[in-house]
Amino acid sequence: MNRPRGERALVRPHVVTGGRAHPSRNVFDLVTLVIAVGDRQAGLGPEQRRIVRLCQGGALSVVEIAGHLRLPVGVTRVLLSDLMDAGHVTTRAAPATQQPRLQLLQEVLDGLRARL
Repeated sequence: MNRPRGERALVRPHVVTGGRAHPSRNVFDLVTLVIAVGDRQAGLGPEQRRIVRLCQGGALSVVEIAGHLRLPVGVTRVLLSDLMDAGHVTTRAAPATQQPRLQLLQEVLDGLRARL
């Protein structure tokens, strides 16, 4: 769903996460790679189903998932934590040789913020 540039999501982030601001136990860096495990989606909310679908095509970083969902990274981390706890996704660290420079990550983050 493409929203006009200035339009905000109608659902507040705290509703999407059930009022939680922090992940249950899993910690995700911006460049942590997320991979879907299986394709079962019963009992998942719309944002969680979208994450599983996005990650079925291959590994995506946390920041990429947040960009696709148009949600703050903190909200995305809570959703990912729930999915990981339920066995829907798994993670792996980005290979050290492929980790982007801090400046590049800042540029990506600035670009995402400009679009929201």
